[in-house]
Amino acid sequence: MASYLQEVWQSRVLALTFALRDLKIQYAQTFLGLLWSLVQPLTGLLIYTFFFQRLIHIEVDAPYPVFVFTGIMGWHGFSALVVQSGAVLMNNQQLIRKIHFPRLILPLSKMLAGLIEFGIYLALLLVLLLATGYGISWKIIFLPFVFIISSIVALSIGIWLSALTIRFRDFHHIVPYLIGFGIWFTPVFYPTTLIPQQYNWVYYLHPVANVIALYRWIFINGQVDVAQCAVSFVLAFIVFIAGLKYFIKNEKYIADYL
Repeated sequence: MASYLQEVWQSRVLALTFALRDLKIQYAQTFLGLLWSLVQPLTGLLIYTFFFQRLIHIEVDAPYPVFVFTGIMGWHGFSALVVQSGAVLMNNQQLIRKIHFPRLILPLSKMLAGLIEFGIYLALLLVLLLATGYGISWKIIFLPFVFIISSIVALSIGIWLSALTIRFRDFHHIVPYLIGFGIWFTPVFYPTTLIPQQYNWVYYLHPVANVIALYRWIFINGQVDVAQCAVSFVLAFIVFIAGLKYFIKNEKYIADYL
């Protein structure tokens, strides 16, 4: 694994090239270009605020738009990276057959592309914080650390899916559905205080919920269960290492499966 990761590091410029290529393809021939990245979070913000604050009257300890947007930022970073990295090998079949490079570069390029969208989400969140009277806490110095954790959590699943999807094509159809369904089990638009106590153990196995909790701790002084975060992130890291080993072991067969 060490020699393989060294080869990946030597190909880091290629990962950046793929990331820029994906961004250009995604927004090519569109009138707004990269500004389309604003549409999804703002739409989610408006819908969640209307239904869950105005109609259902969910109470939180912070302005609801800021509360829900931190959840949207955490969930989108996870879900987009899982879906895109899970399908990245399938979507680059011709490239894989013709050029030799560490295939892990492809999922990693999705993480780099996601960094651009994360910057857009962060800018929107800072505007919301200023508009609602919140200052920017010193805790923001931990933001890069939380982003890295979030990326590892997403890649722990995405790397597994990218390797498994080329053998079992059903994952290509199932994963987006499961991701869309999974938001209801994640405290994006509701606080964890609404969860019955007997189900709190679920969040020891739910690293995305803890990533969102860390974002809320940074921006709105939310509460964080340190033991819960530690358990969920350790489990995610174990899954990540196991997925990495599985990916490396099966990389030489990828072109044959495709």
